[in-house]
Amino acid sequence: MNPPGLNRRSFSLAAAFSVASLTAPESQAQMRLEKSRIAIAAPGRASFQHLALTLADQLGFFSAEGLEVSIQDSGAGSPAVQAPAGAATDVVSGPYAQTIRLQAQGQKFQAFVLQGRTPAVAMGISSRKLRQYKSPLQLRGRRIGISAVGSAGQMLANVVLARVGLTESDVNFVSFGSSSAALAALRSGQIDAVSYGEPVISSLERKGEVRVIADTRTLKGTLDLFGSQMPGACLYASLDFIKKNPNTVQALTHGMVRSLKWLQTASLGDLVRVVPESYLLGNRVLYLEAFNKVHESISPDGIFPEDGVQTTLKVLSRFEPAIGAARVDLGLTYSNVFATKARERSQG
Repeated sequence: MNPPGLNRRSFSLAAAFSVASLTAPESQAQMRLEKSRIAIAAPGRASFQHLALTLADQLGFFSAEGLEVSIQDSGAGSPAVQAPAGAATDVVSGPYAQTIRLQAQGQKFQAFVLQGRTPAVAMGISSRKLRQYKSPLQLRGRRIGISAVGSAGQMLANVVLARVGLTESDVNFVSFGSSSAALAALRSGQIDAVSYGEPVISSLERKGEVRVIADTRTLKGTLDLFGSQMPGACLYASLDFIKKNPNTVQALTHGMVRSLKWLQTASLGDLVRVVPESYLLGNRVLYLEAFNKVHESISPDGIFPEDGVQTTLKVLSRFEPAIGAARVDLGLTYSNVFATKARERSQG
């Protein structure tokens, strides 16, 4: 059964490519690109946080804008604070929170199109090791699996712990750079809980191996935890790059917003025909189950919610002293100018 909003119409690949080719001359005629070849870093490229980016590339939405995009996977366990490395990378696909961390370190980076309106991670406790679980207080001294230090999973776990007066020093966070490693660790009893993204959580849920205690894969779960939307993945680049290449950034945003719009109406069959086979991890059913869990978190238009960016700073300031001590200018960490223009064009 298709998730809500995905069964209104089926978007065939042939139609998608046809539209892309028809709009290419118009798009390129509208603005001259300062840079047509773009390298985008996407740690853990196959993860759902980069899904809109993957589809924009696979469906030819970037090429329709005159762009030649190279997506580089630096590994799911890459450091949370990631910035483009010199001339090798121009743009990063990653959590919006990174732009705040980078500014706190004296680096000016700006997010220009939102992919996820929630972090799309969930926290689950081992059904085998914590059978009598009643409260996060029982996590004191326990080992919690996350994808990387400073990840959305660790942030979620910190919020859960703080609600009962615990801090990250009361638990042991263990980083796993791959989904398979995280799954193996929980199943073998090496960790007592996991705070991770998909498809890890769905894989454990379907076999009753975890009990989810906090969930940001849905808007409701996110609102319950943070009181507002909480921006997840986005595309961001240095302010210098954006200022020097505004037409290129706009073209990237056009492709991304078009991909986000495609995701709002595509069928599950369309999705599995577009996503690279290797992303399905050998289990198409599990992949679609996981997508059903996160589809609500996907931004419909690439626009950053103002209350959400303020909440992100508030949460990071609470758990990361360096950010709490810094004078972060939120207005420099994101811009809705490009996504708003792309949305207006898509509605025209």
